[in-house]
Amino acid sequence: LCQSLSSSLEDETLELDTRLWIFSMYGTSTRAFYTVFELTFSGGWPNYARRLVEEVSVAYSVFFFVYIIVVIFAMFRVITALFLRDTLAV
Repeated sequence: LCQSLSSSLEDETLELDTRLWIFSMYGTSTRAFYTVFELTFSGGWPNYARRLVEEVSVAYSVFFFVYIIVVIFAMFRVITALFLRDTLAV
């Protein structure tokens, strides 16, 4: 995300507020990593995805759609499997 959004930071057609938000959330690899960590574990992923999709490019909807479906679904399946294993072991 950091690399794909680097051109958006220099895009003069985007509002300054949007470019500052992009930098604060995805501007460096560390910021992008922490933002993806938050969107994975906080449940507030629309806060991080909607603005990119609506103001930068609709193409980011594909990334977030696949990421949320695959990662979040897989994470919940693993957690559910661990709870079931412990419950059925008793």
